[in-house]
Amino acid sequence: MDILASFHPAVAAWFRRAFEAPTPAQTHAWPAIQQGRHVLIAAPTGSGKTFAAFLAAIDGLVREALTRTLPDETRIVYVSPLKALSNDINRNLAAPLAGIREELNALGLPDADIRTFVRTGDTPQSERTKASRTPPHIVVTTPESLYILLGSEGGRNMLAT
Repeated sequence: MDILASFHPAVAAWFRRAFEAPTPAQTHAWPAIQQGRHVLIAAPTGSGKTFAAFLAAIDGLVREALTRTLPDETRIVYVSPLKALSNDINRNLAAPLAGIREELNALGLPDADIRTFVRTGDTPQSERTKASRTPPHIVVTTPESLYILLGSEGGRNMLAT
């Protein structure tokens, strides 16, 4: 069975264009994530853990965006132990989201504007304000910044959903 057949065609097409094949971590994690089960992914560096964790969630956001307007609310919070890693994850999210949008366009489907936000101690106040006014769908943060978000009214409002 083709594990990518469980994804929206635009998501699957992007993945096939970007990667040779799913990794074992992805093949094992995606069905459980798509079923809404709790998943712990323990695998070596470079084994595709980030996409194992994110792609099923992104697929859900894409499907929702195509059936109705995607609400301005945070749906996914990714807590990374290191600030540098959280910035790397944001870069790794930007490429798939842009590629999936290109695939949607090629299929003649509406756009899925999925917003991301990296919140660390270095995040400029202007970006923090923007995120509190229009919540991102995906927040990538560190434990320290999550603590600050949960301790502020604006952060709690952004994460309320």
